[in-house]
Amino acid sequence: MAVRTFFPSCKQLLSLPRLMRTSSATVSPAVNSFSRLLLSRTSTSNASQSDKKSSDKKTTDDQTEKKEGWLSNFFVRRIETGTESHSSVLSDKDTVFVLEFHKVKPEFMENYLAETSKFVKMMDRMKTGAVLVGSWTVDIGDQDEAVHIWKYAGGYPHLNKATATYRTDPEFVEFRKNRAKMLRSRKNQILLQFTYWGGLKVRPGKNLYELRSYTLKPGTMIEWGNYWAKGIQFRQAENEATAGFFSHIGDLYIAHHLWSYESLQTRQQVRDQVWDKPGWDICVQNTVPLIRHMTSRILIPTPFSPLQ
Repeated sequence: MAVRTFFPSCKQLLSLPRLMRTSSATVSPAVNSFSRLLLSRTSTSNASQSDKKSSDKKTTDDQTEKKEGWLSNFFVRRIETGTESHSSVLSDKDTVFVLEFHKVKPEFMENYLAETSKFVKMMDRMKTGAVLVGSWTVDIGDQDEAVHIWKYAGGYPHLNKATATYRTDPEFVEFRKNRAKMLRSRKNQILLQFTYWGGLKVRPGKNLYELRSYTLKPGTMIEWGNYWAKGIQFRQAENEATAGFFSHIGDLYIAHHLWSYESLQTRQQVRDQVWDKPGWDICVQNTVPLIRHMTSRILIPTPFSPLQ
């Protein structure tokens, strides 16, 4: 007797789950045997894929742990973002600073500087608590612009006192009227100083200054501080790091770094040399993605500026 070999059709293969649920009496032995073989191989394949995924996940977790371990060594102080306000973590609120930008009518620049010099003396004579940190005119950037930084060591109480005097004292009122005729516009921000930067560093001799302002993505200021707490160590060789601030009131999520150099040529040399230091490239690599916009101003000190 000839033996017929049964090969299931595609239609039968697609209906295997339904066939398996039927009684074995209604399904041919060949189909039952093939079904069990196919399901067995499918189960083995699924188990193998599951084991591979578990292995891949373990490898990924191990890599993540190694990466986090390396990053924790890179940070001077690692702070989880979102658990504290960045102003509390990154600064001392007992001292606040006011950054002023004055756009001056070109024909009035000399008169403006003369009047501002008198204003600085008035602020000191009336014991307002305001101390001028630095005063500059912009050499490269927005032309006919003056930049001033004031320090209030007593924090907001001293700032409020100085503001009240500035707005109500007749001598100040007259000064403001005269100054308004010389300006195109003015803008200010209240700043806090990065604690990791250290105190304000005065560079001897005559210098030019660079104010680099970074507008960051909201929520990234602590991350910025984490990276720069390490990065600032690479920028101390020529005593160029003068001060680091971030905005507290006004335009928010702005970091300001103030640098000083003997000349533009010195600036170029210092900035080129820092790339030879291992770790600086990592600081740049991690901070650049946090930036939305950045501006650089080259500043020349005014004759009455404490920073020269």
